Amino acid sequence: MVIPLGSFIDALGGQLHGASPSLAISRLAPLESADAQCLSFLNNTKYQSQLASTQAACVIVAPAMQALALSRSGGGACIVTDEPYLYFARATQLFKRHQHQPQGPRIHPSAVIEDAAQIHDTAVIGALCVIERGARVGAGSVLKARVTLGEGCSIGQRCMVHSGVVIGADGFGFAARPASDAAGAGWEKIEQLGAVRIGDDVEIGANTCIDRGALDDTVIEDGVKLDNLVQIGHNVRVGAHTAMAGCVGVAGSATIGAHCTVGGGAVVLGHLALADGVHISAASVVTRSILKPGHYSGLFPIDDNASWEKNAATLKQLHSLRERIKDLEKRPERTKPT
Repeated sequence: MVIPLGSFIDALGGQLHGASPSLAISRLAPLESADAQCLSFLNNTKYQSQLASTQAACVIVAPAMQALALSRSGGGACIVTDEPYLYFARATQLFKRHQHQPQGPRIHPSAVIEDAAQIHDTAVIGALCVIERGARVGAGSVLKARVTLGEGCSIGQRCMVHSGVVIGADGFGFAARPASDAAGAGWEKIEQLGAVRIGDDVEIGANTCIDRGALDDTVIEDGVKLDNLVQIGHNVRVGAHTAMAGCVGVAGSATIGAHCTVGGGAVVLGHLALADGVHISAASVVTRSILKPGHYSGLFPIDDNASWEKNAATLKQLHSLRERIKDLEKRPERTKPT
């Protein structure tokens, strides 16, 4: 499959320099591995050295990088745009649309769909999916293989749900039973009577679990992006266009605002709130509500990122400070002046 460079310009805009619109592009590739049939991109200026040496036929760049892109040792072209990474994302979508892949059945014959479930005529249901009674899948949504959509849960329009996702498993709800109880010490299950409501244009990565609410519903608003292996506890609400990387855990009844990001492996404890525009670094543990937009990091405890970095730098000096204090303690006391 080849796409003329001009097709990218026609569909996505940008300014083409240094090549004919008829130049054929056979694939998209990173700068370091691209060859003379590839379209690549530069988003971060720290990779300028790769731009100078790449063999790509054409590179998507910001205006500031145009001269460097055109002066490459092997020669080459560039597409100039204010947002190279966004342009690249849309270029991948264009490539995907041009790929001619055989279409399978809209609903795979191995899928198990209860009669009372509602599946839109344009939704796609993959192999071995389970759609329980009262569940709903909106227009244009795609469920890959082995997705489970629990009873009464709903998925909006144009969503992508990857393999192994479970939506609507019971939340983790148990009441402690004392030894004096007739049944003895242990745990009493709290039945999870809510559901999960997922908005439009949501993408959910492989093997992610979103638990149903205990009483009210768990809610994932429009445009949310969840990576693989994310755990969303019962009664959590995730605001529109928030993105969470792999292995994030959000405990029950937490509220995450809109346009937030949560780095891989981070944890948000239960019943906390994050304001709109909060960004959590990878592997952080959110132990308190964060009501002001910004970038936050850490474990001891979480703090605004600038303060956390100062404290982290101080920690590196603790050993030398300890040795200096020990040395001072060994010195004889100075005679006080009379």
